Amino acid sequence: MRRPGPDGHKMRGVTTVYLSLGSNIGNREEHLRAAVAALPALGVRVTRKSSIYETEPVDYLKQDWFFNCVVEGETDVEPAKLLGRLRRLETQMGSKKEFPKGPRLIDLDILLYGEQTIDAPELTVPHPSMHQRRFVLAPLAEIAPTLHHPGWSGPAPDLLVATDDRSQVKLSHLKL
Repeated sequence: MRRPGPDGHKMRGVTTVYLSLGSNIGNREEHLRAAVAALPALGVRVTRKSSIYETEPVDYLKQDWFFNCVVEGETDVEPAKLLGRLRRLETQMGSKKEFPKGPRLIDLDILLYGEQTIDAPELTVPHPSMHQRRFVLAPLAEIAPTLHHPGWSGPAPDLLVATDDRSQVKLSHLKL
């Protein structure tokens, strides 16, 4: 899909992306809202937002529960550049990743970038552990129940049912 840019010329193709957002420090809801609100300035036009889910930590268990959500968006920003912008936003919001899987003010991940498969040192798409994470699959299945990446065995809801992850994922009353 090509759209005219501000100068009337055609922009390069717009790609549908899915991003995962999580927070377990401070005002988790406000951190998610602020990150979603910042996405257009990064080149992502948000088209759908999941509900907010309260989720049990995975891997490192001695930390507070997370609020997680998934957004669908459209972008013409190349994947590696988009990842860099997301990392800068995390830093600007004050997030510090003290250690892998540890507490964080905001965490932003690219789950899917169109139907692309990317295997680079700094970026793997589809996100390498998303099919093993209920905190990603539940909100993804909510907003994209028919989504089926070519590398998957079935659509997002089927992946949710099939995952071995048994961590608690609770639909909250909060909306983005």
